[in-house]
Amino acid sequence: MIRVLIVDDSSFMRKSLAAIVESDPSLQVADVAGDGAEAVQKTRELHPDVVLLDIEMPRMDGVTALMRIMSECPTAVVMLSALNKKDPAIAIKSLHYGAVDFIAKPSGVISYDIEEIKGEIVSKIKVAAGVDTRKLRFYRTPGPDDETGSDKPGERKEVVIIGASTGGPNAIAVILSGLPRNVPATILIAQHMSHEFVPSFVDRLRWECLLEISAAREGDVILSGRVLVLSCGYNMEIVQDGSVKRIRRMRMESGHGPASFIDHAMGSVALACGNGVLGVVLTGMGDDGAVGIKTIKRAGGWTIAEDFSTCLVDGMPRSAIATGCVDEVVPLPRIGQAILRRI
Repeated sequence: MIRVLIVDDSSFMRKSLAAIVESDPSLQVADVAGDGAEAVQKTRELHPDVVLLDIEMPRMDGVTALMRIMSECPTAVVMLSALNKKDPAIAIKSLHYGAVDFIAKPSGVISYDIEEIKGEIVSKIKVAAGVDTRKLRFYRTPGPDDETGSDKPGERKEVVIIGASTGGPNAIAVILSGLPRNVPATILIAQHMSHEFVPSFVDRLRWECLLEISAAREGDVILSGRVLVLSCGYNMEIVQDGSVKRIRRMRMESGHGPASFIDHAMGSVALACGNGVLGVVLTGMGDDGAVGIKTIKRAGGWTIAEDFSTCLVDGMPRSAIATGCVDEVVPLPRIGQAILRRI
């Protein structure tokens, strides 16, 4: 039984979220709280498995409560974002402070249609409950003396595509922060994330990294030295346009990211760039990326999966490795160096 502490200043939201939690036989409401200060106190006293924590609350906001919880009684926390002007940026920042993931309320602070995302709420609570809270931290970027892995010769890879889900934003920041400004490849980021959060994610990466980072747009040229963050609300393809390759985006029916988002992106890159592709699968639930890794390998590319020891959730790397098409299994702090050796 997974015990959940629900924190929201709206009594309607507390009741609605409690009903969603109790609708699953493996979940149980440990208690509810109306603000951040109460959340910290009840987390200390009740030791819930997961805290479902709203961002905007009186007395003590969700991010302050998150920092207190992670310093005093580390617990798996899933943030609830109202998707107003400032919430997406705060939600992304909360991952830095130790949150496992975040959920966007469908229609603001008080969402009377919260039942519409019942499946997402239940799924993310279950994922969070299985996380080792000791992994909810940043890893240092290794120096040259830390380099390990294969140094087999091969063609230089010109395009790197990195796929990730739960735990991915922190992992991606760790990797990119260790790469030089003049990185000799295009880097594409396929992160399971609602498209409303992408601009804030890009801003966070720019703050931590030296690279030229932007959200991928229709018609963007694939150029060395650029990092493009793909939107999970679109199917992305690379198309040849004369002498250059460009991004083409096709809108999906849902902006919450289908299970095959990474597979589709990796397949498109492999089709367009052949053996010049390096594919990387990071932490995440499910098996998205496994088919993509197979496609990249069959096209002659190189493939890397994050080692289970550093994954917040190891489902995606485990599925990729099970295909037999992963060339290197590398702990998160060393993936940046592994990429540099190939590009």
